[in-house]
Amino acid sequence: MKKNIAIIMGGYSSEFEISLKSGNVVYQSLNQDKYNLYRIHILEHKWVYVNDDNVEFPVDKNDFSVIIHDQKIVFDCVFNAIHGTPGEDGYMQGYLELLSIPHTSCGMYQAALTFNKRDCLSVLKPHGIKTAQSYYVNLGDTFNETAIIEKVGLPCFVKANKAGSSYGITKVYKQEDLQAAIDFAFKEDDEIIIEAFLDGTEVSVGVISYKGDIKVLPITEIVSENDFFDFEAKYLGKSQEITPARISEAQAEKVRTLAKKVYTILKMTGFSRSEYIFKDDEPHLLEINTVPGLTAESILPQQAAQANISLQDLFDNAIEEALKA
Repeated sequence: MKKNIAIIMGGYSSEFEISLKSGNVVYQSLNQDKYNLYRIHILEHKWVYVNDDNVEFPVDKNDFSVIIHDQKIVFDCVFNAIHGTPGEDGYMQGYLELLSIPHTSCGMYQAALTFNKRDCLSVLKPHGIKTAQSYYVNLGDTFNETAIIEKVGLPCFVKANKAGSSYGITKVYKQEDLQAAIDFAFKEDDEIIIEAFLDGTEVSVGVISYKGDIKVLPITEIVSENDFFDFEAKYLGKSQEITPARISEAQAEKVRTLAKKVYTILKMTGFSRSEYIFKDDEPHLLEINTVPGLTAESILPQQAAQANISLQDLFDNAIEEALKA
């Protein structure tokens, strides 16, 4: 009997359009002879199942079910393709776990922790994970610009603490530009992180639960045409994403080992994609994404292809792993 799979997409953040693209790639890639697939749009003003004719059916949030032509549909598993809140920050994970519905992403705690850049880096630092020097500011705080620059130096990055796809991020070269960058980041989040600029090769490492094991995918080197790997570089073709990365085998082994260590320390499941910059030949962790992009332009699918894992296999495995858990 075919299992009913809900593919959740959308979300409440600036990333919702990218998430809709990711969710549709999943929908188009999975084997419909094996699964009954349902695209579920999770949006601030509505949760709806959207069929192939773009007809919408409301989702009953009490048990995450849908009534279609007088038939109640319940789901055997949820494929999570929501970037940002509420799919990547723990809210959907907690909701689905309360309903005992298996899902393809990590657990609620892991999602909440990794979505909060500041907290995640703080948890990992005692395990010897190297990171950039940083300074934290919350909305409403008074702060001393000179003290910030003395700690992190120039140039530096001002980032929204809980946002993805490079929303709310600015590279700052002069102290007089710091306030505007902070204001910009506060448009995305009420917490920000200001980090030292690390001048080195940037790489992205996918780690997934695959056929019962932790699998590190081939490493991708990020070469942005812009000043850094911003939204345009990620989604509008303003970067080169080179897989496998043009780094030494010694560097590759270091970052593979580190990415697997991070995945293990945090007791991750499902997909993850972590970003590193090599400084003094050592990888420094920038952030971890637990619902990485799944569009044609996205890095994790490129890495999977390099490992001879098709999109169908990648997504099918995620469902199988979730059902086994």
